[in-house]
Amino acid sequence: MSLSNYQIIEMYKTMKRIREFESKAMELFGEGHIPGFVHLYMGEEAVATGVCSNLNEDDYITSTHRGHGHIVAKGGDLKYMMAELFGKATGYCKGKGGSMHIADATKGILGANGIVGAGHNIAVGAGLSAKYKGTGQVCICFFGDGSTNQGTFHESLNMASIWKLPVIFVCENNLYGISMHQSRHQAIQDVADRAVAYNMPGVVVDGNDIFAVYEAANEAINRARNGQGPTLIECKTYRHRGHFEGDPTTYRDPEEVREWLNKDPIHRLFEYMIENNISTEEEIQRINEEVNKEIDEAVRFAEESPYPPLESAVEDIYTDIVEEVRVR
Repeated sequence: MSLSNYQIIEMYKTMKRIREFESKAMELFGEGHIPGFVHLYMGEEAVATGVCSNLNEDDYITSTHRGHGHIVAKGGDLKYMMAELFGKATGYCKGKGGSMHIADATKGILGANGIVGAGHNIAVGAGLSAKYKGTGQVCICFFGDGSTNQGTFHESLNMASIWKLPVIFVCENNLYGISMHQSRHQAIQDVADRAVAYNMPGVVVDGNDIFAVYEAANEAINRARNGQGPTLIECKTYRHRGHFEGDPTTYRDPEEVREWLNKDPIHRLFEYMIENNISTEEEIQRINEEVNKEIDEAVRFAEESPYPPLESAVEDIYTDIVEEVRVR
């Protein structure tokens, strides 16, 4: 692995953007400014950042209900993301999608998704498109451990394998499917073991080590671009918050939580940067201040943006009966 100091600093910035965006979303949701559910990505930042740091702008990703981190790492605009969380007309989906359904096709972000396991099939479609057109693009499919029990997971790995599609399946194993520990919903410890059934590489990495994630993704992406087909990467990680904001997390052992908080991916990278003279504490503090300013600007943009007009409720709706719907 060969990363320049600039690349490492940029990865730190991305992880910090994700963390601060999530922290602000948590705060605003608690104050009642954000409607609907919010599923935070805090603690898993190294996965999205390490993977997406390998991608080109026209490469694709599919996301999940816990998708803010993926979207930020792929270059999503914080202003439009925050406006979408607020339900404002200037949001990525004009305020209609909310936290779980942010998309930006211009950046290859094919959408976060509130349906568990729905991103698998979308990723295969994107991979098939890239192979058919010969564009050299790849698609990253992000998903959690719980979704690997869905039929879509097995169908997608099977199809991607037999057609050697340029899809990299990235399992963010945070140990819990809502409140159920992985040991209770699967008879295996490593999700990556399931790759052998589809004749593709299965790799397990420390999902809180950004360099381990970057290196595994780099190898899988290069393999996919060279026409060698898909890879399943399992990143062992941990969400700092509950399944959703408001989840009491009584199902988690406090000692387990403490152990994982001590393996915080951002703090680990911070220490690496200091110990290896990549950056000084003062320089990192300036980065933190810049990120906080970005977040404040995004919140201000969202607060000042208008709500969508009532008439827009029947716009961008793909169904044959739209013409019969009237706003009264």
